[in-house]
Amino acid sequence: METRPTTGCMEDGAAAPPGLLAESPFRSLDHAKEAWIARGTGGLSPAALALAFSDWFIHLLAAPGKQLELASLAVRQGRQFAEAAGGAAPLEPMGPGDDRFAAAAWQAAPFRYWQQAFRLTEQWWCAATRDTPGTTRHHEDVVSFAARQWLDVFSPGNFALTNPDVLQRTAATWGANLVQGACHAMEDAWRVTTGQPATGLEHFKPGVDVAATPGSVVFRNHLIELIQYRPSTAAVAAEPLLIVPAWIMKYYILDLSPHNSLVRYLVDQGHTVFCISWRNPDENDRDLGFEDYRQLGIMAALDAISRIMPDRKIHAAGYCLGGTLLAIAAASMASQRDERLASVTLFAAQTDFTEPGELQLFIDDSQVYFLESMMWERGYLGGAQMGGSFQLLRSNDLVWSHAVRHYLLGEREPMTDLAAWNADRTRMPYRMHSQYLRHLFLDNDLACARYEVDGRPITLRNIRVPMFVVGTERDHIAPWRSVYKIHHLADTDITFVLTSGGHNAGIVSEPGHPHRHFRIKSTVHADLNVGPDEWAAAAEMREGSWWPAWEAWLDEHSSAQQVAPPKADGPVITAAPGTYIFQK
Repeated sequence: METRPTTGCMEDGAAAPPGLLAESPFRSLDHAKEAWIARGTGGLSPAALALAFSDWFIHLLAAPGKQLELASLAVRQGRQFAEAAGGAAPLEPMGPGDDRFAAAAWQAAPFRYWQQAFRLTEQWWCAATRDTPGTTRHHEDVVSFAARQWLDVFSPGNFALTNPDVLQRTAATWGANLVQGACHAMEDAWRVTTGQPATGLEHFKPGVDVAATPGSVVFRNHLIELIQYRPSTAAVAAEPLLIVPAWIMKYYILDLSPHNSLVRYLVDQGHTVFCISWRNPDENDRDLGFEDYRQLGIMAALDAISRIMPDRKIHAAGYCLGGTLLAIAAASMASQRDERLASVTLFAAQTDFTEPGELQLFIDDSQVYFLESMMWERGYLGGAQMGGSFQLLRSNDLVWSHAVRHYLLGEREPMTDLAAWNADRTRMPYRMHSQYLRHLFLDNDLACARYEVDGRPITLRNIRVPMFVVGTERDHIAPWRSVYKIHHLADTDITFVLTSGGHNAGIVSEPGHPHRHFRIKSTVHADLNVGPDEWAAAAEMREGSWWPAWEAWLDEHSSAQQVAPPKADGPVITAAPGTYIFQK
Protein backbone atom coordinates (compact mmCIF):
# COMPACT_ATOMS: atom_id res chain seq x y z
CA MET A 1 0.00 0.00 0.00
CA GLU A 2 1.47 3.32 -1.11
CA THR A 3 2.03 5.90 1.60
CA ARG A 4 1.66 9.53 0.64
CA PRO A 5 4.26 11.90 2.08
CA THR A 6 3.26 14.43 4.67
CA THR A 7 3.63 17.80 2.93
CA GLY A 8 1.84 20.17 5.29
CA CYS A 9 -0.78 21.09 2.66
CA MET A 10 -4.38 20.09 2.07
CA GLU A 11 -5.69 19.03 -1.36
CA ASP A 12 -7.00 22.53 -2.09
CA GLY A 13 -3.63 24.10 -1.36
CA ALA A 14 -4.56 25.56 2.02
CA ALA A 15 -2.14 24.85 4.83
CA ALA A 16 -3.51 22.36 7.30
CA PRO A 17 -3.15 22.39 11.05
CA PRO A 18 -0.51 19.88 12.13
CA GLY A 19 -3.06 17.68 13.90
CA LEU A 20 -5.11 17.26 10.73
CA LEU A 21 -2.37 15.66 8.69
CA ALA A 22 -1.88 11.93 8.29
CA GLU A 23 0.39 11.86 11.30
CA SER A 24 3.04 9.43 12.28
CA PRO A 25 2.97 7.93 15.78
CA PHE A 26 5.88 10.23 16.63
CA ARG A 27 3.84 13.37 15.93
CA SER A 28 0.91 11.93 17.88
CA LEU A 29 3.24 11.39 20.82
CA ASP A 30 4.18 15.08 20.71
CA HIS A 31 0.54 16.12 20.71
CA ALA A 32 -0.29 13.74 23.56
CA LYS A 33 2.58 15.11 25.65
CA GLU A 34 1.51 18.72 25.08
CA ALA A 35 -2.13 17.90 25.85
CA TRP A 36 -1.08 16.23 29.11
CA ILE A 37 0.91 19.30 30.14
CA ALA A 38 -2.03 21.56 29.26
CA ARG A 39 -4.15 19.91 31.94
CA GLY A 40 -1.95 21.47 34.59
CA THR A 41 -1.27 24.84 32.98
CA GLY A 42 -4.77 25.98 32.08
CA GLY A 43 -3.87 25.95 28.39
CA LEU A 44 -0.87 28.28 28.65
CA SER A 45 2.24 26.99 26.88
CA PRO A 46 5.22 26.69 29.24
CA ALA A 47 7.53 26.80 26.23
CA ALA A 48 6.04 30.10 25.03
CA LEU A 49 6.36 31.63 28.50
CA ALA A 50 9.90 30.32 28.97
CA LEU A 51 10.92 31.69 25.58
CA ALA A 52 9.50 35.13 26.39
CA PHE A 53 11.14 35.33 29.81
CA SER A 54 14.47 34.02 28.50
CA ASP A 55 14.50 36.60 25.72
CA TRP A 56 13.77 39.40 28.17
CA PHE A 57 16.13 38.22 30.92
CA ILE A 58 19.11 37.54 28.63
CA HIS A 59 18.82 40.97 27.05
CA LEU A 60 18.38 42.59 30.47
CA LEU A 61 21.58 40.93 31.71
CA ALA A 62 23.36 42.18 28.61
CA ALA A 63 22.21 45.80 29.05
CA PRO A 64 24.19 47.57 31.82
CA GLY A 65 22.57 50.88 30.89
CA LYS A 66 19.12 49.44 31.46
CA GLN A 67 20.26 47.97 34.78
CA LEU A 68 21.60 51.34 35.95
CA GLU A 69 18.38 52.99 34.82
CA LEU A 70 16.33 50.58 36.97
CA ALA A 71 18.66 51.04 39.94
CA SER A 72 18.31 54.81 39.62
CA LEU A 73 14.53 54.46 39.42
CA ALA A 74 14.49 52.33 42.58
CA VAL A 75 16.48 55.02 44.46
CA ARG A 76 14.12 57.77 43.29
CA GLN A 77 11.11 55.69 44.24
CA GLY A 78 12.51 55.04 47.71
CA ARG A 79 12.90 58.78 48.25
CA GLN A 80 9.44 59.39 46.79
CA PHE A 81 7.89 56.84 49.13
CA ALA A 82 9.57 58.40 52.16
CA GLU A 83 8.33 61.87 51.18
CA ALA A 84 4.78 60.63 50.54
CA ALA A 85 4.76 58.75 53.84
CA GLY A 86 5.72 61.93 55.61
CA GLY A 87 3.05 63.90 53.81
CA ALA A 88 5.57 66.02 51.90
CA ALA A 89 4.60 64.70 48.47
CA PRO A 90 1.38 63.52 46.81
CA LEU A 91 0.67 59.86 46.21
CA GLU A 92 1.61 58.29 42.90
CA PRO A 93 -1.42 58.70 40.60
CA MET A 94 -3.40 55.65 39.60
CA GLY A 95 -3.31 54.40 36.03
CA PRO A 96 -6.23 55.03 33.65
CA GLY A 97 -9.24 52.94 34.53
CA ASP A 98 -7.73 51.78 37.84
CA ASP A 99 -10.01 52.73 40.73
CA ARG A 100 -8.91 50.10 43.26
CA PHE A 101 -7.74 52.75 45.73
CA ALA A 102 -10.17 55.55 44.89
CA ALA A 103 -12.15 55.36 48.15
CA ALA A 104 -11.41 58.00 50.80
CA ALA A 105 -10.45 55.33 53.34
CA TRP A 106 -7.35 54.51 51.29
CA GLN A 107 -5.98 58.03 51.91
CA ALA A 108 -5.58 57.48 55.67
CA ALA A 109 -2.54 55.90 57.33
CA PRO A 110 -1.42 53.14 57.17
CA PHE A 111 -3.40 52.26 54.05
CA ARG A 112 -1.91 55.13 52.05
CA TYR A 113 1.58 53.70 52.63
CA TRP A 114 0.57 50.25 51.44
CA GLN A 115 -1.13 51.48 48.30
CA GLN A 116 1.79 53.82 47.55
CA ALA A 117 4.29 50.99 47.92
CA PHE A 118 2.16 48.82 45.64
CA ARG A 119 1.87 51.50 42.96
CA LEU A 120 5.59 52.23 43.01
CA THR A 121 6.35 48.50 42.73
CA GLU A 122 4.01 48.28 39.74
CA GLN A 123 5.73 51.26 38.18
CA TRP A 124 9.18 49.74 38.66
CA TRP A 125 8.21 46.39 37.13
CA CYS A 126 6.58 48.15 34.21
CA ALA A 127 9.87 49.93 33.56
CA ALA A 128 11.82 46.70 34.05
CA THR A 129 9.79 44.73 31.53
CA ARG A 130 9.59 47.46 28.88
CA ASP A 131 12.15 48.91 26.48
CA THR A 132 14.82 46.31 27.19
CA PRO A 133 17.23 46.64 24.22
CA GLY A 134 17.01 43.71 21.80
CA THR A 135 13.94 42.03 23.28
CA THR A 136 11.21 40.97 20.85
CA ARG A 137 8.16 43.21 21.19
CA HIS A 138 5.78 40.27 21.62
CA HIS A 139 7.98 38.75 24.31
CA GLU A 140 8.10 42.10 26.11
CA ASP A 141 4.30 42.26 26.06
CA VAL A 142 4.04 38.75 27.49
CA VAL A 143 6.58 39.39 30.28
CA SER A 144 5.01 42.73 31.20
CA PHE A 145 1.54 41.16 31.27
CA ALA A 146 2.72 38.24 33.40
CA ALA A 147 4.47 40.58 35.85
CA ARG A 148 1.31 42.69 36.14
CA GLN A 149 -0.84 39.60 36.76
CA TRP A 150 1.53 38.36 39.46
CA LEU A 151 1.66 41.75 41.19
CA ASP A 152 -2.13 42.03 41.14
CA VAL A 153 -2.31 38.91 43.29
CA PHE A 154 -0.55 40.83 46.09
CA SER A 155 -2.52 44.06 45.82
CA PRO A 156 -3.35 45.31 49.35
CA GLY A 157 -6.97 45.53 48.25
CA ASN A 158 -7.16 41.73 47.99
CA PHE A 159 -6.56 41.01 51.69
CA ALA A 160 -8.89 41.61 54.61
CA LEU A 161 -6.23 43.05 56.93
CA THR A 162 -4.95 45.60 54.41
CA ASN A 163 -8.23 46.67 52.82
CA PRO A 164 -9.88 49.51 54.81
CA ASP A 165 -13.30 48.89 53.25
CA VAL A 166 -13.25 45.27 54.42
CA LEU A 167 -12.03 46.25 57.90
CA GLN A 168 -14.81 48.83 58.26
CA ARG A 169 -17.42 46.34 57.10
CA THR A 170 -16.07 43.68 59.47
CA ALA A 171 -16.22 46.06 62.42
CA ALA A 172 -19.72 47.23 61.52
CA THR A 173 -21.13 43.69 61.13
CA TRP A 174 -19.06 42.00 63.87
CA GLY A 175 -17.53 39.72 61.23
CA ALA A 176 -20.80 38.67 59.61
CA ASN A 177 -19.49 39.73 56.21
CA LEU A 178 -16.60 37.26 56.47
CA VAL A 179 -18.98 34.48 57.48
CA GLN A 180 -21.25 35.32 54.57
CA GLY A 181 -18.24 35.49 52.26
CA ALA A 182 -17.10 32.05 53.38
CA CYS A 183 -20.59 30.72 52.60
CA HIS A 184 -20.39 32.28 49.14
CA ALA A 185 -16.97 30.72 48.57
CA MET A 186 -18.17 27.25 49.60
CA GLU A 187 -21.28 27.55 47.45
CA ASP A 188 -19.27 28.65 44.42
CA ALA A 189 -16.75 25.85 44.94
CA TRP A 190 -19.60 23.33 45.18
CA ARG A 191 -21.18 24.64 41.98
CA VAL A 192 -17.89 24.42 40.09
CA THR A 193 -17.13 20.92 41.42
CA THR A 194 -20.57 19.56 40.57
CA GLY A 195 -20.94 21.41 37.29
CA GLN A 196 -23.86 23.49 38.49
CA PRO A 197 -24.58 26.90 36.91
CA ALA A 198 -23.62 30.10 38.71
CA THR A 199 -25.99 31.67 41.21
CA GLY A 200 -28.69 33.71 39.54
CA LEU A 201 -28.61 32.07 36.11
CA GLU A 202 -32.00 30.51 36.81
CA HIS A 203 -33.52 33.95 36.30
CA PHE A 204 -32.31 34.17 32.67
CA LYS A 205 -33.74 31.20 30.80
CA PRO A 206 -33.39 31.33 27.00
CA GLY A 207 -36.76 31.55 25.33
CA VAL A 208 -38.35 32.97 28.48
CA ASP A 209 -36.26 35.79 29.96
CA VAL A 210 -33.63 36.17 27.21
CA ALA A 211 -33.70 35.21 23.52
CA ALA A 212 -37.46 35.72 23.80
CA THR A 213 -38.31 37.65 20.63
CA PRO A 214 -41.07 35.59 18.92
CA GLY A 215 -40.04 33.71 15.81
CA SER A 216 -39.55 30.32 14.20
CA VAL A 217 -36.70 28.11 13.06
CA VAL A 218 -37.24 27.93 9.29
CA PHE A 219 -34.06 26.08 8.30
CA ARG A 220 -31.66 23.70 9.98
CA ASN A 221 -28.53 21.83 8.99
CA HIS A 222 -25.73 20.26 10.99
CA LEU A 223 -24.17 23.63 11.83
CA ILE A 224 -26.96 26.22 12.08
CA GLU A 225 -30.57 26.87 12.87
CA LEU A 226 -31.93 29.88 10.98
CA ILE A 227 -34.48 31.87 12.96
CA GLN A 228 -37.03 34.07 11.20
CA TYR A 229 -38.56 36.55 13.65
CA ARG A 230 -42.26 37.30 13.69
CA PRO A 231 -43.08 40.76 12.29
CA SER A 232 -44.61 43.31 14.64
CA THR A 233 -45.69 45.77 11.93
CA ALA A 234 -48.34 45.45 9.21
CA ALA A 235 -45.78 46.10 6.46
CA VAL A 236 -42.03 45.52 6.38
CA ALA A 237 -39.02 46.69 4.39
CA ALA A 238 -38.63 44.87 1.11
CA GLU A 239 -35.07 43.77 1.91
CA PRO A 240 -34.64 41.31 4.80
CA LEU A 241 -31.74 41.41 7.26
CA LEU A 242 -29.52 38.44 8.14
CA ILE A 243 -27.58 38.61 11.43
CA VAL A 244 -24.43 36.48 11.69
CA PRO A 245 -23.31 36.31 15.35
CA ALA A 246 -19.99 34.90 16.49
CA TRP A 247 -19.98 31.19 17.35
CA ILE A 248 -17.53 31.76 20.17
CA MET A 249 -20.65 32.41 22.32
CA LYS A 250 -24.40 31.81 21.95
CA TYR A 251 -26.19 34.03 19.43
CA TYR A 252 -28.55 35.78 21.83
CA ILE A 253 -26.12 38.55 22.79
CA LEU A 254 -28.16 40.38 20.13
CA ASP A 255 -31.49 39.23 21.59
CA LEU A 256 -31.08 39.69 25.33
CA SER A 257 -33.92 40.99 27.50
CA PRO A 258 -36.82 42.64 25.64
CA HIS A 259 -35.64 46.13 26.59
CA ASN A 260 -32.13 45.73 25.14
CA SER A 261 -32.68 43.26 22.29
CA LEU A 262 -31.30 44.53 18.99
CA VAL A 263 -33.39 41.93 17.18
CA ARG A 264 -36.62 43.13 18.80
CA TYR A 265 -35.69 46.74 18.06
CA LEU A 266 -35.22 45.99 14.36
CA VAL A 267 -38.44 43.99 14.14
CA ASP A 268 -40.36 46.84 15.77
CA GLN A 269 -38.87 49.21 13.17
CA GLY A 270 -40.40 47.16 10.37
CA HIS A 271 -37.53 44.89 9.32
CA THR A 272 -37.74 41.21 8.48
CA VAL A 273 -34.95 39.77 10.62
CA PHE A 274 -33.26 36.40 10.28
CA CYS A 275 -30.55 35.26 12.70
CA ILE A 276 -28.18 32.31 12.72
CA SER A 277 -28.03 30.16 15.85
CA TRP A 278 -24.84 28.11 15.71
CA ARG A 279 -24.49 24.53 16.82
CA ASN A 280 -22.35 23.98 19.92
CA PRO A 281 -19.77 21.53 18.51
CA ASP A 282 -18.46 18.48 20.32
CA GLU A 283 -15.71 15.95 19.70
CA ASN A 284 -17.56 14.58 16.67
CA ASP A 285 -17.26 17.97 14.94
CA ARG A 286 -13.47 18.18 15.20
CA ASP A 287 -13.03 18.34 11.40
CA LEU A 288 -15.43 21.23 10.80
CA GLY A 289 -13.35 23.95 9.14
CA PHE A 290 -13.65 27.66 8.53
CA GLU A 291 -14.97 26.92 5.05
CA ASP A 292 -17.72 24.76 6.57
CA TYR A 293 -18.81 27.75 8.62
CA ARG A 294 -18.99 29.83 5.45
CA GLN A 295 -20.86 27.27 3.36
CA LEU A 296 -23.10 25.64 5.99
CA GLY A 297 -23.51 28.94 7.84
CA ILE A 298 -23.74 32.15 5.84
CA MET A 299 -24.27 30.71 2.36
CA ALA A 300 -26.86 28.18 3.52
CA ALA A 301 -28.69 30.95 5.41
CA LEU A 302 -28.69 33.21 2.33
CA ASP A 303 -30.04 30.36 0.21
CA ALA A 304 -32.85 29.73 2.70
CA ILE A 305 -33.76 33.43 2.83
CA SER A 306 -33.77 33.62 -0.97
CA ARG A 307 -36.30 30.79 -1.07
CA ILE A 308 -38.55 32.59 1.41
CA MET A 309 -38.12 36.02 -0.20
CA PRO A 310 -37.05 35.39 -3.82
CA ASP A 311 -35.51 38.11 -5.96
CA ARG A 312 -34.80 40.31 -2.94
CA LYS A 313 -31.49 41.81 -1.95
CA ILE A 314 -30.41 40.96 1.60
CA HIS A 315 -28.76 43.17 4.21
CA ALA A 316 -26.19 41.19 6.23
CA ALA A 317 -24.70 42.07 9.62
CA GLY A 318 -21.91 40.17 11.38
CA TYR A 319 -20.68 40.46 14.95
CA CYS A 320 -17.08 39.81 16.03
CA LEU A 321 -15.87 36.54 14.47
CA GLY A 322 -19.20 36.34 12.62
CA GLY A 323 -18.34 39.69 11.04
CA THR A 324 -14.94 38.42 9.91
CA LEU A 325 -16.63 35.42 8.30
CA LEU A 326 -19.23 37.70 6.70
CA ALA A 327 -16.47 39.84 5.17
CA ILE A 328 -14.90 36.67 3.72
CA ALA A 329 -18.26 35.52 2.36
CA ALA A 330 -19.02 38.96 0.87
CA ALA A 331 -15.63 39.09 -0.88
CA SER A 332 -16.12 35.58 -2.22
CA MET A 333 -19.64 36.41 -3.45
CA ALA A 334 -18.32 39.52 -5.19
CA SER A 335 -15.68 37.53 -7.04
CA GLN A 336 -18.36 35.05 -8.15
CA ARG A 337 -20.77 37.82 -9.27
CA ASP A 338 -23.28 36.77 -6.61
CA GLU A 339 -25.22 40.02 -6.13
CA ARG A 340 -27.68 39.03 -3.41
CA LEU A 341 -26.22 41.34 -0.75
CA ALA A 342 -27.67 44.84 -0.40
CA SER A 343 -25.18 45.94 2.27
CA VAL A 344 -22.69 44.61 4.80
CA THR A 345 -22.56 45.65 8.47
CA LEU A 346 -19.70 44.68 10.78
CA PHE A 347 -19.96 44.94 14.58
CA ALA A 348 -16.56 44.93 16.35
CA ALA A 349 -15.16 42.66 13.66
CA GLN A 350 -11.54 42.61 12.52
CA THR A 351 -10.43 42.06 8.94
CA ASP A 352 -6.79 43.05 9.50
CA PHE A 353 -5.03 41.33 12.39
CA THR A 354 -1.80 43.31 12.55
CA GLU A 355 -3.09 45.03 15.70
CA PRO A 356 -5.38 42.37 17.18
CA GLY A 357 -5.50 43.68 20.74
CA GLU A 358 -4.53 42.04 24.00
CA LEU A 359 -5.47 38.57 22.78
CA GLN A 360 -2.17 38.58 20.88
CA LEU A 361 -0.54 37.94 24.25
CA PHE A 362 -1.85 34.37 24.05
CA ILE A 363 -1.21 33.82 20.35
CA ASP A 364 2.16 32.97 18.83
CA ASP A 365 3.42 29.87 17.02
CA SER A 366 4.34 28.08 20.23
CA GLN A 367 1.03 28.84 21.92
CA VAL A 368 -0.99 27.90 18.82
CA TYR A 369 0.77 24.53 18.63
CA PHE A 370 -0.01 24.02 22.32
CA LEU A 371 -3.70 24.84 21.73
CA GLU A 372 -3.76 22.53 18.71
CA SER A 373 -2.48 19.71 20.89
CA MET A 374 -5.23 20.37 23.43
CA MET A 375 -7.83 20.33 20.65
CA TRP A 376 -6.20 17.27 19.07
CA GLU A 377 -6.97 15.35 22.25
CA ARG A 378 -10.52 16.67 22.79
CA GLY A 379 -11.63 17.59 19.29
CA TYR A 380 -12.47 21.14 20.39
CA LEU A 381 -11.38 24.10 22.50
CA GLY A 382 -13.53 24.32 25.62
CA GLY A 383 -15.45 27.39 26.67
CA ALA A 384 -13.72 27.44 30.06
CA GLN A 385 -10.33 27.84 28.35
CA MET A 386 -11.53 30.81 26.30
CA GLY A 387 -13.35 32.34 29.25
CA GLY A 388 -10.22 32.10 31.38
CA SER A 389 -8.20 33.99 28.77
CA PHE A 390 -10.75 36.80 28.64
CA GLN A 391 -10.81 37.01 32.43
CA LEU A 392 -7.02 37.35 32.59
CA LEU A 393 -7.17 40.29 30.22
CA ARG A 394 -9.34 42.15 32.74
CA SER A 395 -8.34 40.44 35.97
CA ASN A 396 -8.91 43.50 38.19
CA ASP A 397 -12.53 43.81 37.04
CA LEU A 398 -13.42 40.16 36.47
CA VAL A 399 -11.36 38.30 39.09
CA TRP A 400 -10.05 40.33 42.05
CA SER A 401 -12.81 42.90 42.49
CA HIS A 402 -15.29 40.03 42.20
CA ALA A 403 -13.46 38.02 44.88
CA VAL A 404 -13.25 40.99 47.26
CA ARG A 405 -16.92 41.83 46.89
CA HIS A 406 -18.18 38.26 47.18
CA TYR A 407 -15.80 36.71 49.71
CA LEU A 408 -14.50 39.60 51.85
CA LEU A 409 -17.37 42.09 51.82
CA GLY A 410 -19.92 39.28 51.76
CA GLU A 411 -21.97 40.81 48.94
CA ARG A 412 -23.53 39.03 45.99
CA GLU A 413 -23.62 40.97 42.75
CA PRO A 414 -27.00 40.57 41.11
CA MET A 415 -26.84 38.51 37.94
CA THR A 416 -27.50 40.50 34.77
CA ASP A 417 -28.65 39.30 31.37
CA LEU A 418 -25.25 40.13 29.88
CA ALA A 419 -23.43 38.21 32.63
CA ALA A 420 -25.79 35.26 32.18
CA TRP A 421 -25.10 35.21 28.45
CA ASN A 422 -21.36 35.41 29.15
CA ALA A 423 -21.62 32.31 31.34
CA ASP A 424 -23.42 30.35 28.58
CA ARG A 425 -20.22 29.21 26.92
CA THR A 426 -19.62 27.30 23.70
CA ARG A 427 -16.83 25.21 22.19
CA MET A 428 -14.69 25.75 19.10
CA PRO A 429 -13.99 22.83 16.72
CA TYR A 430 -10.38 21.78 16.33
CA ARG A 431 -9.92 22.35 12.61
CA MET A 432 -11.83 25.64 12.39
CA HIS A 433 -10.09 27.25 15.35
CA SER A 434 -6.65 26.17 14.18
CA GLN A 435 -7.31 27.60 10.70
CA TYR A 436 -8.57 30.84 12.21
CA LEU A 437 -5.53 31.27 14.45
CA ARG A 438 -3.00 30.42 11.74
CA HIS A 439 -4.47 31.90 8.56
CA LEU A 440 -6.12 35.00 10.01
CA PHE A 441 -4.51 35.80 13.35
CA LEU A 442 -0.89 34.78 12.74
CA ASP A 443 -0.50 35.09 8.96
CA ASN A 444 -3.09 37.86 8.33
CA ASP A 445 -4.03 36.19 5.04
CA LEU A 446 -7.34 38.03 4.62
CA ALA A 447 -5.83 41.52 4.73
CA CYS A 448 -2.97 40.41 2.47
CA ALA A 449 -5.36 38.94 -0.16
CA ARG A 450 -3.95 35.44 0.43
CA TYR A 451 -7.01 33.87 2.04
CA GLU A 452 -8.41 31.19 -0.26
CA VAL A 453 -12.03 30.23 -0.92
CA ASP A 454 -12.65 27.32 -3.28
CA GLY A 455 -8.94 27.22 -4.02
CA ARG A 456 -8.70 30.86 -5.13
CA PRO A 457 -7.48 33.87 -3.13
CA ILE A 458 -10.06 36.55 -2.38
CA THR A 459 -9.71 40.26 -1.74
CA LEU A 460 -11.94 42.58 0.24
CA ARG A 461 -11.47 45.19 -2.50
CA ASN A 462 -14.00 43.29 -4.59
CA ILE A 463 -16.80 44.23 -2.18
CA ARG A 464 -18.86 46.95 -3.83
CA VAL A 465 -21.93 47.12 -1.58
CA PRO A 466 -22.02 49.87 1.07
CA MET A 467 -20.70 49.00 4.51
CA PHE A 468 -21.63 50.12 8.02
CA VAL A 469 -18.84 49.35 10.51
CA VAL A 470 -18.98 49.73 14.30
CA GLY A 471 -16.02 49.88 16.67
CA THR A 472 -16.16 50.39 20.44
CA GLU A 473 -13.92 52.70 22.46
CA ARG A 474 -12.82 50.21 25.15
CA ASP A 475 -12.70 47.02 23.10
CA HIS A 476 -9.84 44.79 24.28
CA ILE A 477 -10.78 41.96 21.88
CA ALA A 478 -11.20 43.89 18.60
CA PRO A 479 -9.62 47.33 19.22
CA TRP A 480 -11.45 50.00 17.25
CA ARG A 481 -8.31 51.15 15.44
CA SER A 482 -7.92 47.60 14.18
CA VAL A 483 -11.58 47.47 13.10
CA TYR A 484 -11.07 50.82 11.36
CA LYS A 485 -8.53 49.23 8.98
CA ILE A 486 -11.42 48.09 6.79
CA HIS A 487 -11.15 51.57 5.25
CA HIS A 488 -7.78 50.56 3.76
CA LEU A 489 -8.96 47.15 2.55
CA ALA A 490 -12.42 47.64 1.01
CA ASP A 491 -13.00 49.83 -2.03
CA THR A 492 -16.57 50.93 -1.25
CA ASP A 493 -18.60 53.50 0.68
CA ILE A 494 -18.13 53.03 4.42
CA THR A 495 -20.02 54.57 7.32
CA PHE A 496 -17.95 54.11 10.47
CA VAL A 497 -19.27 54.43 14.02
CA LEU A 498 -17.15 54.63 17.16
CA THR A 499 -19.37 54.06 20.18
CA SER A 500 -18.78 54.19 23.92
CA GLY A 501 -18.46 50.94 25.82
CA GLY A 502 -16.56 47.72 25.31
CA HIS A 503 -16.77 44.72 23.00
CA ASN A 504 -20.18 43.64 24.27
CA ALA A 505 -21.67 46.61 26.13
CA GLY A 506 -20.84 48.94 23.26
CA ILE A 507 -22.91 46.83 20.85
CA VAL A 508 -25.77 46.18 23.29
CA SER A 509 -26.48 49.92 23.50
CA GLU A 510 -30.23 50.35 23.29
CA PRO A 511 -31.96 53.75 23.02
CA GLY A 512 -32.54 55.24 26.44
CA HIS A 513 -29.42 53.67 27.95
CA PRO A 514 -27.79 56.41 30.05
CA HIS A 515 -24.29 57.80 29.47
CA ARG A 516 -23.99 56.58 25.87
CA HIS A 517 -22.48 58.46 22.94
CA PHE A 518 -20.98 57.74 19.56
CA ARG A 519 -19.07 59.29 16.69
CA ILE A 520 -20.17 58.75 13.09
CA LYS A 521 -18.76 59.70 9.71
CA SER A 522 -19.28 58.38 6.18
CA THR A 523 -16.62 58.16 3.50
CA VAL A 524 -17.01 57.27 -0.17
CA HIS A 525 -14.56 55.05 -1.96
CA ALA A 526 -13.11 58.01 -3.84
CA ASP A 527 -12.10 59.78 -0.61
CA LEU A 528 -8.51 59.75 0.55
CA ASN A 529 -7.95 57.39 3.44
CA VAL A 530 -7.21 59.06 6.77
CA GLY A 531 -5.88 57.55 9.97
CA PRO A 532 -8.20 56.53 12.82
CA ASP A 533 -7.27 59.41 15.11
CA GLU A 534 -7.75 61.94 12.32
CA TRP A 535 -11.11 60.35 11.58
CA ALA A 536 -12.16 60.56 15.25
CA ALA A 537 -11.25 64.25 15.39
CA ALA A 538 -13.41 65.01 12.33
CA ALA A 539 -16.37 62.70 13.08
CA GLU A 540 -19.67 64.05 14.41
CA MET A 541 -20.29 63.35 18.10
CA ARG A 542 -23.82 62.34 19.05
CA GLU A 543 -25.38 61.48 22.39
CA GLY A 544 -27.38 58.30 22.92
CA SER A 545 -27.54 54.98 21.13
CA TRP A 546 -26.13 54.32 17.66
CA TRP A 547 -28.97 51.88 16.87
CA PRO A 548 -31.29 54.52 15.35
CA ALA A 549 -28.44 55.79 13.16
CA TRP A 550 -27.88 52.28 11.81
CA GLU A 551 -31.58 51.67 11.29
CA ALA A 552 -31.83 54.96 9.35
CA TRP A 553 -28.81 53.86 7.26
CA LEU A 554 -30.54 50.54 6.49
CA ASP A 555 -33.65 52.44 5.38
CA GLU A 556 -31.51 54.69 3.19
CA HIS A 557 -30.06 51.66 1.42
CA SER A 558 -33.39 49.84 1.07
CA SER A 559 -36.26 50.16 -1.38
CA ALA A 560 -38.80 52.83 -0.65
CA GLN A 561 -41.67 50.37 -0.92
CA GLN A 562 -43.02 48.41 1.99
CA VAL A 563 -44.26 44.86 1.50
CA ALA A 564 -46.38 42.35 3.35
CA PRO A 565 -44.43 40.24 5.87
CA PRO A 566 -43.09 37.06 4.23
CA LYS A 567 -44.13 33.59 5.22
CA ALA A 568 -41.78 30.71 5.86
CA ASP A 569 -40.90 28.46 2.94
CA GLY A 570 -42.43 25.16 3.98
CA PRO A 571 -43.37 23.93 7.45
CA VAL A 572 -41.88 25.59 10.52
CA ILE A 573 -39.31 23.35 12.19
CA THR A 574 -39.76 24.65 15.75
CA ALA A 575 -40.41 27.85 17.63
CA ALA A 576 -37.59 30.27 18.41
CA PRO A 577 -35.08 30.18 20.00
CA GLY A 578 -34.73 26.67 18.55
CA THR A 579 -32.77 23.74 19.93
CA TYR A 580 -29.10 24.52 19.27
CA ILE A 581 -29.17 27.29 21.87
CA PHE A 582 -29.73 24.68 24.60
CA GLN A 583 -26.77 22.48 23.68
CA LYS A 584 -24.28 22.25 26.55
